[in-house]
Amino acid sequence: MPDIIGTTVYRLNELSDAAKENARAWYRENGFDYDWFEFVYDDFETICAILGIRLKTHPVQLMSGRSRTDPRIWFSGFWSQGDGACFEAYYAYAKDCVHKIRAHAPLDKELHRIADTLQQIQRRNFYQLKAETVHSGHYYHEYCMTVSVERDSPTYQDVAADAEDVIIEALRDLARWLYRQLELEYDYISSDEAVDETIIADGYTFTETGRRFG
Repeated sequence: MPDIIGTTVYRLNELSDAAKENARAWYRENGFDYDWFEFVYDDFETICAILGIRLKTHPVQLMSGRSRTDPRIWFSGFWSQGDGACFEAYYAYAKDCVHKIRAHAPLDKELHRIADTLQQIQRRNFYQLKAETVHSGHYYHEYCMTVSVERDSPTYQDVAADAEDVIIEALRDLARWLYRQLELEYDYISSDEAVDETIIADGYTFTETGRRFG
C-alpha cells in the first residue's frame, strides 16, 4: 500500500526573508521564457519608422503551424563583455523626423540627438543618403552591424567626406539606445517588487525554504 506523505506549502508572503530570496531566485531563473521584450521591440519599430529606418524581417514558425513576421533584431545581455543589441535595416531620409521624434519621446535626449545628427548629415548631402545594416559574426552588439552607405544622386555625386562615418555611428548609437531600453525593462521585470507581484498573482507555492512546490 502506498505511503501518503504530507507537505506544508507556503505563499510568498508567508515565507521568511531568506526563503523569499530563494523563491525569487527560482522565478528569475525560470520565469522569463516568454517574449518579455515585445513592448520594447514595438516601440523601437515605431522609432525606426520615424527616423526613416525600415527594419528587415524574417518569418517565425508558431506551434499552431502558422507563422508570423518578426523584425531582424537581436540582443544578448546583460552582464557579460560583448553584450548588446543590433538590427538589420534599410535607412533613407525621413521628412520632419526631428519634430516627430520629439513628439513621440519628448524627454529622450539621446533619440533627439540621433535624429538631429541624421537630419544634419542628410541636409549636407541634399537628403540623398541611404544605408543598409547587416548582422555579421556570432555576437549581438552594435559593432556586429556592417553598415554600407551610398548616395542616391542623379548627378553621381559622391558621399560627403565624413557622411559615411556619421551615418554608421548614428545607427550604432541607435543600437546602443535599444540595448539600454532592453536592460531597463529587464531590470524592472526582475526587480523584487515585480517578481513578488507575479509570483503572488500566479499563485505559486513553496516549501518552507523557498523551494518551488506548485
